[in-house]
Amino acid sequence: MKKQFIFILVLLLAGASIVNAQNSPRRSPEERTKRVVDTLTTVFKLDKTHADQVDSVFLGYFKETDKMREAAQAGGNFDRDAFMKLTNDRDEKLKKILNEADFKKFKEEIEPAMRPQRRQGGGSR
Repeated sequence: MKKQFIFILVLLLAGASIVNAQNSPRRSPEERTKRVVDTLTTVFKLDKTHADQVDSVFLGYFKETDKMREAAQAGGNFDRDAFMKLTNDRDEKLKKILNEADFKKFKEEIEPAMRPQRRQGGGSR
């Protein structure tokens, strides 16, 4: 009986956390920027000057991607080419701040971890 109670409690907590995660509001550009800058500062041991430069790059990037997302939701059309150009511009600015090895590590390891995870499975067909 005790095992069943614990099992049901674990299921309820898991279900509650899944529902909460799906309904959580999107983080602001400032919150996302802080998270990225904190990560890069820790991983690459950035000094204050470089951390401020990275902050500026990502804050501008996140604000622009939010504008693009809002425009796409309002108009129903997402401009992938404009998004890729924005990402390439961000990368060019980061190349000037980070050394080559750090930038490569960012692109191969850190950036993929920053992307929002998509739900698995498909919709109705």
